[in-house]
Formats: sequence, structure tokens, C-alpha cells
Amino acid sequence: MKVLVTGASGFIGRRLVPALTAAGHDVRAMIRNTGSDFGPAVDLIRADVLDARSLDAAFAGADVVFYLVHSMAASRTFEELDRKAAQNVAEAARRHGVKRIIYLGGLGETDQELSPHLASRAEVGRLLGSTGVPVTTFRAALIVGAGGASFEMLRHLVERLPVMITPRWVNTLSQPIAVADVIRYLVMCLDVEETAGRVLDIGGPDVMTYREMMERFAAVEGKRLWILGVPVLTPRLSSYWVNLVTPVSASVARPLIDGLRNEMVVRD
Repeated sequence: MKVLVTGASGFIGRRLVPALTAAGHDVRAMIRNTGSDFGPAVDLIRADVLDARSLDAAFAGADVVFYLVHSMAASRTFEELDRKAAQNVAEAARRHGVKRIIYLGGLGETDQELSPHLASRAEVGRLLGSTGVPVTTFRAALIVGAGGASFEMLRHLVERLPVMITPRWVNTLSQPIAVADVIRYLVMCLDVEETAGRVLDIGGPDVMTYREMMERFAAVEGKRLWILGVPVLTPRLSSYWVNLVTPVSASVARPLIDGLRNEMVVRD
């Protein structure tokens, strides 16, 4: 199968491309900048989802497109950028006869008042299907793996702060999933036609709060951790605090923390 992976140099993409190749697929990896190399078996192409004209060469001949792009780290107006990117990809997929788009979005109950981050993730899924190309949407909470922004935020907080004064968002329920399991789901769904047009929630076996995740991580690392909850720390103040003690910037931490007010648990 001819597969195009957008965002191939990112946290998920750089793991997905070799997994697809190992599964026998003909893979084209789409990146914005140079510096990535997946070997001679992968067709590497430069294009930008925000530049509609650049997409034709990347999408030509593709049977399936994986959409793994997120503008959150690029700008405070990430919702607008993600909206434009999804519309460009949907149109390019229609023009080139793509049979399916596979999208990795975020968990969050649709009847809740979603944070801007999670609302944008849901909107992207709808826009990708706006031109009639079937979309498979996988919805995940925190993905456990090196390089993921949410996981790196958790890891560095635990490693650098033996005592934490935390806001209420650390008590929100979530269902984390290992990155290896996410990759396996993404690859396997290519061979299951019934996943086309479906929204599929994915998660690991454990439902826990963000606080419990930090305590679990501390136990794995053999660290002692004291967590004191207070009701006054806002997402904005929390993002500045995260920026001080982790490599995650405040512009990225803020929407991630905003999203933690929504439960992210597999329901279906």
C-alpha cells in the first residue's frame, strides 16, 4: 500500500515510518525541513501542510495519508493554523483520490466544555473528513514515550522537584497509553477496512489521575515525591512554573495544562 506520513519527523511520525516499512508498505515521509533520514527504503519529500501548493507532489499516488501534524508549539494561534492545515490536507486528499486519512487526535468527552487544545483536536478530525475522504480517528490521552510533550513535562517535574505544590488539575482522571501500542494500532488499522470512517478511543489498562502518574513514575525511578495540592494555581501560572523546571515551553505547557481539566478516559 502506498502510504504518506505527514509530520514524519515528529514524536509519533519518526516511530511510525519504520514500523510501516517493516510491515511491507511503500512509505513516503513528508517533512518541512531537512535533517531527517529514514534510509533508502523511504521516499522523503519536503512539503508544508500550511502551503496548499506544496502538497500535490507529496499526495500524488498515495492510497492512505497519516495526519500527525500539530501547530501548538509554533504559535499561540495554533487553532487557526491547525484549521488551515486540516482544510489543505482534506482538499489535497480529495484532489488526488486518497482512499483514507488516519488521524491521531486527543481524548476528551464531547459533552464537556473542552479546552481550546482538545476542541481544536476534535475540529481537525471533522475538517479532515469535510471533502468526503473517509477518516479513521484514533483518540488518545497522554502517550508515554520519550519526546512526547505531555510525557516530558511529567518526567521532568518528577525528576527535578522532590516537593510539588500542585493545582487541582493534577486530580483529573486520564488513561495513558504506551507509544509502542499507539504505533501498533496505527499500523494494524491499514489492514482492517472496518476502521474507515470510525472514531476509536485507545488507552492503556490503567485509569489514573495526573498525580498518580507522577507518583508511579517516581516509584519506578526510586525517587521520593511529596505533592501538596492547592486550589489557587491557574493554568497560566502553572505553565510558567512548568517552563521554569522542564524543557517544555510555556506556550506548549499552557494548552496541555488547560486540557487536564477534561477527563481523558476511554469510553468506547
